[in-house]
Amino acid sequence: MTPSPERRGELLATAAEVFAAQGYNATTVRRIADEAGMLAGSLYYHFDSKESMLDEILTTFLDELWARYDAVLAAGLDPRRTIEALVTESFREIDRHRAAVAIYQKESRHLAAQPRFGYLTDSQRKFEEAWLGTLERGVAAKVFRADLDIRLTYRFVRDTVWVAASWYRPGGAHSPEEIARQYLSMVLDGIAVREAPPTPAPPPEHSP
Repeated sequence: MTPSPERRGELLATAAEVFAAQGYNATTVRRIADEAGMLAGSLYYHFDSKESMLDEILTTFLDELWARYDAVLAAGLDPRRTIEALVTESFREIDRHRAAVAIYQKESRHLAAQPRFGYLTDSQRKFEEAWLGTLERGVAAKVFRADLDIRLTYRFVRDTVWVAASWYRPGGAHSPEEIARQYLSMVLDGIAVREAPPTPAPPPEHSP
């Protein structure tokens, strides 16, 4: 009997939560099976190794992320609207794949050295090109400030967005779109109240 896609998805979701909480190396197949309420041997009926589980978790997340990013980049938006759309899609992916995002952040650097996970390096390079290219286009169009270090700006925006996976929980008080809107307001417009220009003094009155 072939395992159902629904059950496979449930097991991957359980594994992702365990990997995110405990780290990949510290996680055993037995621990995943315990969390799923089954015997370790039964888990091998669905997956041949925990490496296979991690691979499927990450590729599912990245394939969806890039399908949405590529659609944004192909839409021909101006630089500011492109940044806004990329940030919004990022929060939507955190909402859909929070545990996978957490795993990616914690594990991708050392996993990328393994042949099976070499695609992580390619994805990171593509990610940088997308964001840096958009920022550079914005500077050239005088939409973004020319005095900013582009690479430092990219790192700041990237980390500001993706670190949200450490605290975000789906179904919370704010939708991913609302969080994106708030983040974009802070990143693009700042948090300080802009001082109103001084009111010009009234012209002097002249005696008749």
